[in-house]
Amino acid sequence: MEIAKETFTYKETSDCDIELDVYTHGDGTDDGPVLLWIHGGALINGSRGTDQRQPFAHYLNAGYAVISIDYRLAPETKLPHIIEDLQDALHWTRKYRPGKRIGVIGHSAGGYLTLMSGTFAEPPDALVSFYGYGDIVGDWYSKPDPFYCRQDLVTKEDAERFFRGAPVCAADQRAGNGPFYLYCRQQGIWPYEVGSRNPLQDPHFFVPYCPIQNIHPNYPPTLLLHGDEDTDVPYAQSVQMAEALALQGIENELFSITSGGHGFDSQEDDPQVQDAWLRIMSFLAKHLPTPPAATAKSLQSPQSSHPPNTHND
Repeated sequence: MEIAKETFTYKETSDCDIELDVYTHGDGTDDGPVLLWIHGGALINGSRGTDQRQPFAHYLNAGYAVISIDYRLAPETKLPHIIEDLQDALHWTRKYRPGKRIGVIGHSAGGYLTLMSGTFAEPPDALVSFYGYGDIVGDWYSKPDPFYCRQDLVTKEDAERFFRGAPVCAADQRAGNGPFYLYCRQQGIWPYEVGSRNPLQDPHFFVPYCPIQNIHPNYPPTLLLHGDEDTDVPYAQSVQMAEALALQGIENELFSITSGGHGFDSQEDDPQVQDAWLRIMSFLAKHLPTPPAATAKSLQSPQSSHPPNTHND
């Protein structure tokens, strides 16, 4: 299968231009709903170019267009501006595909941003969060993490070597790479480095940025996927989010992966992962229905799709 890719600048700032990639199916069967895909990386690392070709092919086979976005990264850019970038990406998407339904899918920090998008005044129509989180100031992020503290301790100097320059929209725009995220987890300072505030001294600042505290009646239907042995983002984050959504009467489902770790979806031969993909496509078909000709394709396993060729239009 051949996939067309176009790159657009969806936002210009004084420091950098922020881009996104639009993936469409060559046979025109994706003139339906749009899936906005958000990469992970703790809001610190990653980019829209993360290799998600196989899942993208699966979404496109089902009749969706896929838009993969960059956003400015921390610590050079702080949390309020990162959320603004997400809002602007959604605004651009609505102008690009006026009248179309929009789903948001994200992994890890992208899952967090996915859940944040549901808190907006004009939210998307459906959310799929892979091992995301609704509380960014809990002990898991605000105190030294036992799992990461078992690794070699990172010095402040080494952590900040490449992370105090101009704003960037992708990790490879920095002069180099370093263990900044590991340092944040070992010190329990991720909220401070990303938000520029201490959650103990200024807890109210973080309230608008915790999805679990901002569920409203129009919050979209949500599918949460999480491994119960995740050593990066605690499984409890999705459990608590599901409970909070249920209390507010928001349709949701938590799909748990037994013995699954962070990034469980990379284990393509695991029957649980294959079942997860079937559940994702069923969820999307319910809340973001596509043309009938494409719907039948969506109920295949992602493993049946070969990685596509891509080209720039």
